[in-house]
Amino acid sequence: MTDSTKFWAVVPAAGVGKRMNADRPKQYLELADKAVIEHTLYRLLSAKVFEAVSVAISIEDPYWPELEVSKHPKVITAAGGKERADSVLSALKSIRALASDEDWVLVHDAARPCITATDIQFLIDSLRNDEVGGILALSSHDTLKDVDGKNILGTLDRSHIWRALTPQMFRYGSLKHALESAEGNPAITDEASALELQGLQPKIVEGRPDNIKITRPEDLALAQFYMEQQHD
Repeated sequence: MTDSTKFWAVVPAAGVGKRMNADRPKQYLELADKAVIEHTLYRLLSAKVFEAVSVAISIEDPYWPELEVSKHPKVITAAGGKERADSVLSALKSIRALASDEDWVLVHDAARPCITATDIQFLIDSLRNDEVGGILALSSHDTLKDVDGKNILGTLDRSHIWRALTPQMFRYGSLKHALESAEGNPAITDEASALELQGLQPKIVEGRPDNIKITRPEDLALAQFYMEQQHD
C-alpha cells in the first residue's frame, strides 16, 4: 500500500425491510430522534478516514432527499439496484472517476447504526497490508443445528462458524471485478461471497457484538440501548 491509497465507504440502502412491518423502509425508521440511516452515515463520517461515502438509494425513494445528511459534502448518492450486489456495484461506479483500483472500499449496511469509529479503524489497521481484504465478524457461541424443514439433521461445529458483519473491506478494483463477474448470481449475499467465487480467501477480523443489524421491530430498542452505552 502506498501513501496515496484512499479509503471509501459504500452503503447499499435500496432495500424495503419487509420484516419490520412498517410504513417505510427500515433505514428510515426513527431511532433516538434520527432516521436509522442518519446514525449510520454520521458514524461512518465521524471516523474521518473516508474520501466520500457513496449511498445507493432506490430511484423512487421519497425519504432520502429530506435528510440533512444526504446533502453532506462527502456523501454521494447513487442509484440503487434490485439486489444488494447491484446497489454496491452502482455505488462503486459512482466513484469510478475518483478512486483507483488499489484504493480500499468499506461496504457497510445502512441498518447497522451502532458501528463505532474504533471498529472501523481496527478493521483498516488489520487489513491495510493484506492482499485480499476481509470483513468484521463474530464467532458463534450458540449451538448450531443443520435443519431440513423442522427436522434436525445434525449439529454443526461452531468453532468454524462466524457471523458476517459489516463493514467489509476490499480493494476497489477487485471488488468491482468480482461483483461484475457474479452479476445475477443468487449466491452473492455479501461482498465477501463475491470475492470467494473468484477463488480468494478474505480474512476474518473480530468485531464488536453491539454492531447489530436492525431487521425486526425489537431491534430498534436494542440499538438505542447499545448507542446509549457506547463511549466511542
